[in-house]
Amino acid sequence: MGARVAYLVAGLAVAACLGTLIGCAGGGTFNSGQRAPWRGKTEEACLASGAVRASAYVQSMPAIDGPGVCGLEVPLRVSGLSGGRVGVAPPATIGCPLTAGLDRWLKDSVQPAAYRYFGRPVVELKQIASYGCRGRNGNRFGAISEHAFGNALDIAGFRLAGGDEITVVGGWWGGPPRERAFLQAVFAGACAEFYTVLGPGSDRFHYNHIHVDLLLTNTRSGHHFCQPSPGRGVPVAQAEGEPHSTASVTPLSFVGPGAD
Repeated sequence: MGARVAYLVAGLAVAACLGTLIGCAGGGTFNSGQRAPWRGKTEEACLASGAVRASAYVQSMPAIDGPGVCGLEVPLRVSGLSGGRVGVAPPATIGCPLTAGLDRWLKDSVQPAAYRYFGRPVVELKQIASYGCRGRNGNRFGAISEHAFGNALDIAGFRLAGGDEITVVGGWWGGPPRERAFLQAVFAGACAEFYTVLGPGSDRFHYNHIHVDLLLTNTRSGHHFCQPSPGRGVPVAQAEGEPHSTASVTPLSFVGPGAD
């Protein structure tokens, strides 16, 4: 927690320029503006904190500088998290702050939910987008995406010990009660950890994955941007057994950390 606060404070200090410098909020457009200063400062603070260390599954890569404002100073090739106990498939190209956030999310939210609903841990994250120089939702002409800074990951599924897989597209709306409850829990946990979280129901672009990122301007007064907004509190979905019909399950409100 101390390390997280240290590099969040570093980022906030530099982000005081937001709204006054060209390209400060998101880093500009592809070919104009400048990469927001808070990005490099936050990355440096994370690396100095020791929250992420080089290993067989977290390997540094050459700096990515462009095209335009895209890139990051110390990209990491991440093929495993949680000390290598949770694989990332395919390996993701992301920065230190996001890597540290994913480790915390796995420890605080994903694994407790996996044990609660399935009695075994998650051993692999299935991701479908990490670094990529592009606009939001793949739009080449819109606002630049956090993927363009290695500051975002799109998670499509989870593999449990024993081989069972839970996919967002299959489990979010129509999966068995245990899968829906698990996905609700990990989504609510993501809303507490990351600054932007988008899932099925937020828009047509996120029907099959959970997008998480650390765009600093989306953390205001302790609240994060989370859609569909799960409200306040913690997930309360119950799935003690697998009923033969979902008609025997009383739907419970999906509540969790909200966003302004």
